[in-house]
This record gives sequence, structure tokens and C-alpha cells, in this order.
Amino acid sequence: MRDQWRTEAALAVAPPLAPRFGRRKKRLRDISLVVDLAEEPMSLRWWGGAGTLSALFALVAVIAPAPFEPLPATPIDRVGSQEARQYRDIAIAPLASGSETGVRMAANSLVQPLSEAPDRPFVEMFARLGAGDSVGRMLSRNGVPYAEASEAARLIAAAVPGGVKTGTSFSIRLGQRSPSGLRPIERIMFRAGLDTTVTLSRDAEGLKVRISKVAVDNRPLRIRGRVGDGLYWALRASGVSPQAAGEYLRAIGGQIDVGGAIGPNDRFDLIVANRRTDSGESQEGPLLYAAIERFGGANVRLMKWTLNGRTDWVDANGAGRQVATNIWPVAGRITSGFGLRVHPILRFARMHRGIDFGAGYGAPIVAAADGQVSSSGWSGGYGRQVRIAHGGGMVTSYSHMSRLVAEQGSFVRQGQLIGYVGSSGLSTGPHLHYEVHRNGTAVNPLSVRLGSRALLEGPELDRFKAHLAKLMAIGSRGAPTG
Repeated sequence: MRDQWRTEAALAVAPPLAPRFGRRKKRLRDISLVVDLAEEPMSLRWWGGAGTLSALFALVAVIAPAPFEPLPATPIDRVGSQEARQYRDIAIAPLASGSETGVRMAANSLVQPLSEAPDRPFVEMFARLGAGDSVGRMLSRNGVPYAEASEAARLIAAAVPGGVKTGTSFSIRLGQRSPSGLRPIERIMFRAGLDTTVTLSRDAEGLKVRISKVAVDNRPLRIRGRVGDGLYWALRASGVSPQAAGEYLRAIGGQIDVGGAIGPNDRFDLIVANRRTDSGESQEGPLLYAAIERFGGANVRLMKWTLNGRTDWVDANGAGRQVATNIWPVAGRITSGFGLRVHPILRFARMHRGIDFGAGYGAPIVAAADGQVSSSGWSGGYGRQVRIAHGGGMVTSYSHMSRLVAEQGSFVRQGQLIGYVGSSGLSTGPHLHYEVHRNGTAVNPLSVRLGSRALLEGPELDRFKAHLAKLMAIGSRGAPTG
């Protein structure tokens, strides 16, 4: 065992065997035919590569067909006129086409340098009047000389007394550049209204303004259709604008619950003021008529009417009566409803004969409907209070005010300011306590709609009926009625 360990140790430290001296015999696979003639010129390896290359050329000459001829060329122009025009339009064309490619032409035999580039005889552009901008500044920014921009703005202001509306588009054409480098105005054109075009042009005497009238059809537009899955989206699908649709829903919503009392088979009917030109431009006006034909319910028909400077929705079913509408007397959410509750101060169950609106101190309070102020002053636990009689035994009261505006005995219109929110009387904080009484008995304000009253009579009623008949004669568009 000891001798075996000595033998293994000796082998482990023994030096490697010395290499054998002499050359190995070359074989055929050691010969490289790939020679770089740029390396080791005139060497034996270089001569070997040159010989290989010469042998290859000789082999090609032996096996190549005789005589040598050029390969047949492909015809240059295989593109028809239609394809060539399309290539030119999308800027794929030879450089000989020059500017038609949309790029600068490289210098070649077809290019002839010019001593100076010709100036454009005129410049045309469009500009839009922005918010807070003026016509003079807008023209100056677009290259109009300052003096001419000021003169043009003065002439336009005289031609359009109401001023040019924000967003109006101007078509501007500037003429040949003068020696001073400025381009004078040749023509400025814009639409001052749907029916008015203003043109500012130059003649021998200078700038002149010409106003042209455009023929406009002022007939109102009637739109009818089926409610389907939703009244608002049915209105929008029939071409009603968001503004007109919102006004329609507010008018109808004053009479019925548009969320629950309208079914898919009910049909809407509305008429809006509309102005349109032969070119297709249109300008929508206010809503004139709002109606809904209810399947199994009473129809609602309202027409807008102006009397003594005030515009109201008037019931077209009972022609000449003001529609029964309620508005909330203050902008705020209902914090306490009508009915039995534990009083927050007295701490015992007590009938709450109205509803409370949470609102900030000093918020305006308005009349819920037309009427006469029966009382205005301090009223015990109600604090500062205003009571309004609306006729037919209906009375509304507004309590806990911080300041009174309506005076006793005065007549007020719906939406008229009567006071401000406060916390006077028996109150825990700023709010409005609102009550509605029918023949002396408090009723839930959410279940009452103040009664309508005769609004028109005599000649005014006759004019109302004639106008209603005129509106009803207007055709319709939108969803089919069959």
C-alpha cells in the first residue's frame, strides 16, 4: 500500500511529456482554397490563391455558352398612366418629376438654377377669432399690416354693431407683396350671423365693406317619436339637441313623473324654433311646444307663451291656463321630511308639518308659486316667517329666515326673492322650514302641486289659440308614428 502511494505521488508531480519534434504530414483537407490576395502579397500562399482564381476563370470560360451576349433587359416603363398618376399623388415618383414628389429635387442635368425665386402673387388663409381676442390683433398675427388691420377692424365694427362672436371663422386673402415686404388686404370674408355675410374688399378707393343677406327658412321644426327604452335617449336619437331635450324634460317633469309615469309606448311631441339656409346650415332656437301622448294616461300639452314680459308654460289642453308647477324655494337637500318625528330640541314626538331644507346661512329663498304675501314678520318658534296665499285655499310658509325681503300685502311671482336662510326662532342651525297648507290643514309638500289658474282671456286667449293652431299645422320628422 505504501509503494502504491509513492507511485501516485510521483506521477502527480512529474512534468508533462515533451512534444515530439518534426512536421506532421499534410493532408488534402489542410489545403485552403479561400485566399485573401490582399494579404502576404507575392508569398507562396498568395501565389496559390492567384492560381486557384485563374483556374476558376478558365473553368467558366470552358463551360460558358458561346458567344457572350448581354442579358435581356426588362422594359423600363411598365406603369400605365393611371398608375403613374396615383404614384405622383402619393409622392412616389422619379426625381425628374421635381416638386410633384413633395421633396426637394437633387441637383442633376435637369436642374437649372434660378437667380431669384418668384414670389407668390397672393396668400389665402383661414383664421378663427378666439375668446378675449380682437379682430385687429387676429389680423395682425396673420400677416396683415398693422395700419390695415386697424382700418379693417374699424370697418367691421361699424358693419357689425353687436360685435363679432367668438369662434367666427375668417377667410383672408392677401395680395402681392409690396417693396416694403408687406402684403395688402385683397379680401376678408366671414359670417356675421346665419343670414348675414360680411365681405371686406379693396377697390381703387381703398377698403370697402359689403353686407350680403342669405335666405333663411325660419319655420319651426316639429319632432315626434316613440319613447321606447328611455325618453331622453329617444329624444336624442330623433335629432333633438341636449339643450332642447333638457328643457323638454323640465317642462314635462313639472306635470308628471318622467321617471315612472311614462311608458315605452308613449309618444313625445315637441316643436323648437329653427333657422336654416339652403346650404344646410342651421341654428336651433328655444323650445316652443312640449307634449307627450300617454298610453292609458292623460296627455300633457304645453305651449310657451309670453305675457307682460314674462314667459310661462301654458296648458294647451285647457287653453289659457297657467300650468301647475312647483319649484323648490331654496337650493338645498331635504334634511327632514313631513310626518311624526322626535323634535331635535323639545326631545319628544311631534308632528313635523313641513319639510326642512339644509342650506347655508344667507342662501336666497324664493316663492314656490305666484301669490300674495299674507304675512311677513316674527312668528314665535318659526322665527322670521313669510306666508304666501296662492288662491284656492293654498298657502305656503317659509320659516327661520335670517332676513325678510317680501312685504306683507305685496304680490310675488314664482321664483321671486322673498328672504334669506337663517336660524331664527326654535332652530338648531341654518335651514328653511317649508310648509304647504290646503284650507288651513298642513299637507305634505311633496304630494302637492299648486293649482293652475286662468292666465289668458279675451283677445289674448284668441291669439294663444291661433298660435297653437299654427304650431299644430307644422309637419314632423324623426321616429315613425305608425
